[in-house]
Amino acid sequence: MSDLKSRFEAASVAVKSLPDRPDNDTLLQLYALYKQGAEGDVSGPKPGFFDFVGTAKYEAWAKLAGTSQEAAMEKYIALVKKLTG
Repeated sequence: MSDLKSRFEAASVAVKSLPDRPDNDTLLQLYALYKQGAEGDVSGPKPGFFDFVGTAKYEAWAKLAGTSQEAAMEKYIALVKKLTG
C-alpha cells in the first residue's frame, strides 16, 4: 500500500505541471478520483443549487461511491500518466 500511496502522491504533484490544461470533464474526473483515493466515499451535504462548480465536483465524486480507495488511486495514477505522456 505504501508504494501505491507514494505513486498516488507523485501523480498529484505531476498533474500540477501538465503542459496543457485538460478539458473540464477530465478535470472533474481527476478531482473525483483524487478525492475518492484520498478520502473515500463522498461526505457532507451537497452544495447549493447556484454553486455550479461545487455541485459538479460533488456529483462527479458521488458517482465513484463504493469504489475502493486503492482502485481510485490506480485509476488516478493511470489518468495522470496518460495526460503527461
